[in-house]
Amino acid sequence: MTRRAARLAERVALVTGGGQGIGRGIALALAEDGAAVAVTGRREGPLKEVADEIAQRGGRALALVGDVGVREDVERVVAQAADWIGRLDVLVNNAQSSVQRPLEETSDEDVAMAYLTGPLAAFHGMQAALPHLKVRGGSIVNLGSSAALLGREGFASYAMAKEAIRGLSRVAAKEWGRYGIRVNVVCPAAVSPAAEVYLAANPEYHAELVRDIPLGRLGDAEHDIGRAVAALVSDDLAYLTGATLMLEGGRTLLG
Repeated sequence: MTRRAARLAERVALVTGGGQGIGRGIALALAEDGAAVAVTGRREGPLKEVADEIAQRGGRALALVGDVGVREDVERVVAQAADWIGRLDVLVNNAQSSVQRPLEETSDEDVAMAYLTGPLAAFHGMQAALPHLKVRGGSIVNLGSSAALLGREGFASYAMAKEAIRGLSRVAAKEWGRYGIRVNVVCPAAVSPAAEVYLAANPEYHAELVRDIPLGRLGDAEHDIGRAVAALVSDDLAYLTGATLMLEGGRTLLG
């Protein structure tokens, strides 16, 4: 077993929104580092595809259908992930739904959806995972966004939700450090199916976005984002908690 494959050996991780995009990339990278990975989302097909891909690479994976916007689903999925092998060490709250509109057109319903599937989903997942993570200590990674930090136009409800996630994460890092639980935030910029559709429909923004990234490209979901998350939850970064890791090629330097 290589050093990288051994880094997360014997650990079990749960990734929400793990059927595509950044969630898929994170799940694949965690498995490459030796973790057994449960992926959850609303559609069974994509989840099974990711689980099969992990298995084909020699890893262990479990597909769990659930809606992060429903607390009962979140609690069930966390319990199933923990019961699968008998432990839970890592929770990655990646799933998020939102609608992009100008602030003046943003509705209460837009905000409610962003909060339900973002900070509330993370809150529910973290509470459900706490009894399992307290056994040996563990790591929680919540996804934020540079769009919130930069105040990107048209992303009011999304920015509100993502900054709420960062506040929640900082409180958890302080309260749960005593249990050996680390809580950090990752703000990624990577190509996903949803991003590809949006960028294809907005080529001028795509070109502007790349110009604003000092490294000159959008990240790869597995190799740029997933591998960083795998390092973050490993013992290599065991002294880091309450932090926000900007994985966006330096874009916020220009904000």
